[in-house]
Amino acid sequence: MTDDAVATLRQDTRDLFYHGFSNYMKHAFPEDEIKPLSCKPLTRNRDNPADIGLNDVLGNYSLTLIDSLSTLAILASGKEDGRDGHNALHDFQSGVKSLVKLYGDGSPGSCGSRACAFDLDSKVQVFETNIRGVGGLLSAHLFAIGELPIRGYEPKYVQRKDGTEGIFWNHNRFVYDGQLLRLAQDLASRLLPAFETSTGLPYPRVNLRYGIPFYRDAEDGVCRLDGTSTNPKEITETCAAGAGSLVLEFTTLSRLTGDERFEKLAKQAFWSVWSRRSSIDLVAGGIDSESGQWIMPALSGIGAGIDSFFEYALKSSILLSGLSPPTTNTSEQPSHIDDPLAYLDVWTDSYDAISHHILRPSWTSKHPYHGQSDLFSGAPRYTWVDNLSAYFPGLLTLAGNIDEAIDSHLLFTALWTRYSALPERWHVTANGGSVDNNFRHWAGRPEFVESTWYLYRATKDPWLLSTGEMVLRDIRRRCWAKCGWAGLQNVLANDDFGESGRDARSDRMESFFLGETAKYLYLLFDEEHPLNGNGVDGMVFSTEGHPLTIPRRYRSRSPSASNYAPVAPAPTCDVPPPPLALTVSNIAARSNLFHAAALTNLHLVPVNPARSSPLLPASPHGSGISLEDIRSPSNYTFYPWTLTQDLIPPMGMSRAIWTPVTSILNFPDLQVPLAAGVGDEEGGTVAKGVIPLGALQKVTEGILVNSLSNVRFDMVQEPRFVHPPFEEGGRLQELEVSRDFRVTGIANWALGRDERVLVREKAMEGLIGGGGGGGEYFRRVRDLEWVDLVLDVPVESLASRDDQEADKGKDEELAQGQQDETDEASNTTLDNLWQEVERLAHSLMEEFGLDVSIDIDPIAQTIGLPPPSTTAASSATPATPSPTLTRTLIPAILPTGPGAAPLAQRLELTDLLSTPSGSLQIKNLYFLDSTLCSRVLPKEIAKEYYVLVIRRGGCSFGNKLANIPAIPVSTDKHEEKGLRLVIVLDYNEDDRRSEGRDAEMGLIRPLLDELQRTPKGNLRREGVGMVLVDGSAGTENALRRVAKKVGRYDEKAVKVVEVDQGRGIVEGEKAGAGMAVKRRYWFESQGVRIGNLVML
Repeated sequence: MTDDAVATLRQDTRDLFYHGFSNYMKHAFPEDEIKPLSCKPLTRNRDNPADIGLNDVLGNYSLTLIDSLSTLAILASGKEDGRDGHNALHDFQSGVKSLVKLYGDGSPGSCGSRACAFDLDSKVQVFETNIRGVGGLLSAHLFAIGELPIRGYEPKYVQRKDGTEGIFWNHNRFVYDGQLLRLAQDLASRLLPAFETSTGLPYPRVNLRYGIPFYRDAEDGVCRLDGTSTNPKEITETCAAGAGSLVLEFTTLSRLTGDERFEKLAKQAFWSVWSRRSSIDLVAGGIDSESGQWIMPALSGIGAGIDSFFEYALKSSILLSGLSPPTTNTSEQPSHIDDPLAYLDVWTDSYDAISHHILRPSWTSKHPYHGQSDLFSGAPRYTWVDNLSAYFPGLLTLAGNIDEAIDSHLLFTALWTRYSALPERWHVTANGGSVDNNFRHWAGRPEFVESTWYLYRATKDPWLLSTGEMVLRDIRRRCWAKCGWAGLQNVLANDDFGESGRDARSDRMESFFLGETAKYLYLLFDEEHPLNGNGVDGMVFSTEGHPLTIPRRYRSRSPSASNYAPVAPAPTCDVPPPPLALTVSNIAARSNLFHAAALTNLHLVPVNPARSSPLLPASPHGSGISLEDIRSPSNYTFYPWTLTQDLIPPMGMSRAIWTPVTSILNFPDLQVPLAAGVGDEEGGTVAKGVIPLGALQKVTEGILVNSLSNVRFDMVQEPRFVHPPFEEGGRLQELEVSRDFRVTGIANWALGRDERVLVREKAMEGLIGGGGGGGEYFRRVRDLEWVDLVLDVPVESLASRDDQEADKGKDEELAQGQQDETDEASNTTLDNLWQEVERLAHSLMEEFGLDVSIDIDPIAQTIGLPPPSTTAASSATPATPSPTLTRTLIPAILPTGPGAAPLAQRLELTDLLSTPSGSLQIKNLYFLDSTLCSRVLPKEIAKEYYVLVIRRGGCSFGNKLANIPAIPVSTDKHEEKGLRLVIVLDYNEDDRRSEGRDAEMGLIRPLLDELQRTPKGNLRREGVGMVLVDGSAGTENALRRVAKKVGRYDEKAVKVVEVDQGRGIVEGEKAGAGMAVKRRYWFESQGVRIGNLVML
């Protein structure tokens, strides 16, 4: 795009702003907003206090002027200022003077002609008042004192007669001495009563004069016979964005005034929201400020109700950089509450969760987009895209994720091309999507323009200038009104400006249209603007588009002084790519450009006749419509429709669109009797075509399947990635290793990406082929590489009360280590289902006011779970409590090669869920703290124990097995003896891998390249099984706990001596401890693995 063309667009944007601003000042000021169609002020709806669409925003304090001041300051840096009949700097200064005249100078007792500061009987929303009112005043103050740049403006301080200093403005003979800052402090102080909650989450609304009497007195109302009350309960529902988007404005205010209350309360609210995130790091929209509970149904996404929480997480890490903590912080406050790196980690964790659970990737849709998912499971719930989500490409750009930002921005550009605006909500459907009938409007929102500006600053791609041109031309053509710019009630309506045209437009110009939309458009077209450079440290734009910064004199320490350990490095932005030869634009040449066009069906949309409107000159009756406003240089399906021919790649190629491979598994009516307690009290069959009662059970991991009869699985084929180890300083890379099916829904219930379908062994009965499945469409396959060690681990001291107290700290530490491993090993760990059932039952009975001291065994029987067992130790010695056992699964890899021996049948556990705690079959395990390389294992150990644990290293795996005597299996008191399994701990002091999933990925399958031999060199007649496990602290401690004995070689390495574990557990009190081996299976359909279907 030529410089002259950009200059024309820049001037058109100035004209757009001033058409709205001048009419507001003429017809509506000092009220809050203007009705652009009727040329009248728009004020609060005092006749209907429930009209929160107006009353939440309009506080009766000249809102549009406050929201427009920072835009005026930005326009004042333009080359056109003063040459086009408008002087933005003078208008800025006049606006400040007008506010002071109306509301006073903000000092105690100071009053203006309209009010004493913001002492107004207006019930407003805390969030909107903060971002528009407080943020607008603070940003204008920073421009006025020169901390934010205005080209050609140098503040000149003068001394008054009373000795005070101020900045003299010659234009209107006004002395500015911080009036806007004091007014901002007054307005923010009137929001503080909303923070009087026990949760740290502010109430959503407050009265600027009276505070929150409607919350305090709500319980004192008198009920009437008709169901109403004298003081009906006020809505206490706020949202993640509303409570968590205060840090930028309140921190700036605290640092500029020295009043730390604002910063502390805003940070407290932010962390109160984050502390209530789900276990998968998602936050939802609605949350109750009094109870702290999410409003059901709890939906998570990136749009309305959530959007600016993510925005403020990242931007707070920028604004807070280099700031020392508030001086009045108490020791009770966690240190991370003030650390910018902690806010960065919130963004990083949120982004990871969004990418995993909210993003609908390209292999499930023609083009990726962000939908709505369940807060707790991440399961997809809705597929609509809202207008507010258009901010996200800009936030991704700020975080350095340019490629993903472009992908996201392409969809919104295609949508604008289709509708010449963005509908408030658009549904993704198989036939190209549709506008939600209840959300067809466009209110002049700025988010799409904002993201366009961010991306252009990062890429300098001219395609984005064409996008901005498209937005500007469509606004001028569709939204012009005599006294401003109207929103659109229906983006699908015609634009003939007759009766139907007036019906299509709404009689309101929101303050953010001048405060944000016009501002970002102007910055997009002004390459040389001071704010487009890098001259302001720590400057961020608030969610209302107000630039904020904390002056350097308040930044007393460097970011490197932080004691907080960040999870991820600070995001960086790549250097803009060089222009492509011939076509220049890298975005126009992207191989997935037409994927978004295909998703929105642009290729099926004909040229809109309404777009070919008559050419009109500019006049009092219209903005003027030129040929450029209605005719595309290329065509209307190559978006944006303003894209010129020279930016279209001459040899452009589109990458093939991924066509999702889906499949449905419908299981037959198996007519298999269910276990007693599953479906009915006595067991039996159910009606044909009906899923048996109790066949499906919701558990933490996903869905537990007790019967497959009449059940339907919906599946989609997705790529399976692995994360190979990478060198220090490198980036984590994903490598696609296969494409597997994933069960996305079971019996019409959608599943999250991490949820699994857990199939019990008994559920397979009745299928063709028995437990192996039903042929090529559903087949069970045994994993020949991996198994799981199932351990019942004692986790507390049982020796005596004194010993319990002495060892309490050690036990808690061990239990915590085991729990950490359990949480991390998500591929192989199953939660303790019995504890979950008991917890759920107790919570339900407490909710309904029932006695919770009941026998819970029948509850277990109704869902087919065994009741908790009583161990031999408890029956033998009633005075001593039975051991508390935690069932833990440890992934183990099997060896390969000629020396690999099959695992003994006795080790295998057939049904994990039906085996009570403490009933695992292998009780005699020996832990030898040695590599078993230089000495032969004592024969008595090989004879008395069935399982041996040793360490890796020192020699080959074959040499370790060669040091084990050959002992036949014997039976003593129903317990088999004779060593049949060796567990090798893979532990290296120099390279200690992490636990859980990462540990499993780090294990390499052992090679036994020779047949097994005895210590005398003879071939072993019956091989000893071996597995390799991660040697992390959690794994080692668990195996030590389960072992009957722990030994090591003495100092001379001659004799094995027993070691006191020092954990308060002796042999007689370990009666419940034990181990077994659980085989792994996977399921296949048509030869393709089903990744999240697990056999129990």
